[in-house]
Amino acid sequence: MAARKAPPAPTPTPAEPVLERFYNVRNAAIRLGLTDPAKPDDTTGQRWLRDGYNRPEDGSKGRKFPGRYMGRDLMFSESELAVIADIALEESTARQKAKEKPPVSTGRPRRIRRTAAAPALAAS
Repeated sequence: MAARKAPPAPTPTPAEPVLERFYNVRNAAIRLGLTDPAKPDDTTGQRWLRDGYNRPEDGSKGRKFPGRYMGRDLMFSESELAVIADIALEESTARQKAKEKPPVSTGRPRRIRRTAAAPALAAS
């Protein structure tokens, strides 16, 4: 019997590049529901988006928001806005859990502050 050769493995075809829709900071804040589109002077949520994008890479101030600069404007794609919404949800639930937990006691009693109106007790 002659040995049969296996058919060649199918090679994955590269996916077509998909052009996503991009939003500037104001439109991204509107898309996330942070600001009212009817009020043109409302800047609610825009600073939050910029601060989230400018967070340090080490994660000391929280996860950095994805985004990019295009033509000197900070832009966010629809998939990046979905990631930003997930980050905000994670941070808010973590903040709520931290509020529910009672503070850790050091075992040391609180120090009583004496005011000028109440003199210290004299030693007898």
